[in-house]
Amino acid sequence: MAGHSHWAGIKHKKAAVDAKRGKIWSKLSKAIIVAARTGGGDPNFNARLRVAVDAAKAAGMPKDNISRAVKRGTGEIGGAALEEVVYEGYGPNGVAILCDVLTDNRNRTTAEIRKCFDLHGGKLGSAGCVAWMFDTKGLFLIASDKVSEEKLMEAALEAGAEDVKREGDRFAVTCDPSAFAALSDALAAAEIPCESAEITRIAKDYVDLDADAARKVLKLMEELDEHDDVQNVSSNFNIPDEVLAELSAS
Repeated sequence: MAGHSHWAGIKHKKAAVDAKRGKIWSKLSKAIIVAARTGGGDPNFNARLRVAVDAAKAAGMPKDNISRAVKRGTGEIGGAALEEVVYEGYGPNGVAILCDVLTDNRNRTTAEIRKCFDLHGGKLGSAGCVAWMFDTKGLFLIASDKVSEEKLMEAALEAGAEDVKREGDRFAVTCDPSAFAALSDALAAAEIPCESAEITRIAKDYVDLDADAARKVLKLMEELDEHDDVQNVSSNFNIPDEVLAELSAS
């Protein structure tokens, strides 16, 4: 199973647990703040903000928290400045890893991200070392037992989807980021439920992993994702079906 689909599924389950503890709200607030700062405070005219607000609502964030984050982004209320940083590096078996980060202290975050890579058999690299291996896309994951492929393809392709693929027990629908909002609306109008919907980085090619390497890579990905400043983690690993079955059984 390709890394973007497998990892997105793991994140979806993890986010549901984190949301119950309110742990994910800090990350979502940061995403809203930066989106509002860069594109304005109206989600109807700021697709990035709309995605961030929708994610916050899905995680159960109170409306007041969302409103404060938007106002902080537009400068109506004060707060520490947030900087967008992309960290690039390599994990076990040479897989490429990208971390999208929002931080108010770049030096601190850099040291912590480097330590995380080092502790889990990876290495933090220089800017540009792996980014060229990825494209930025909108990604929707839909359980294959919730919709027929024909219905999904009709709704998705008419709304600007670039591709609809079946990956294991899910359909993965990808689109250009500019079509994300329209595609999201179209799927909702067709009553097609999404397990997850995000704008993320998708690898152009993948590295196959055996069970041992897969465990190590997933551990590093999970540790990076746990960091308060990390908004998104992407990689180019692929877990073959037989290896995935082995991991599930262990």
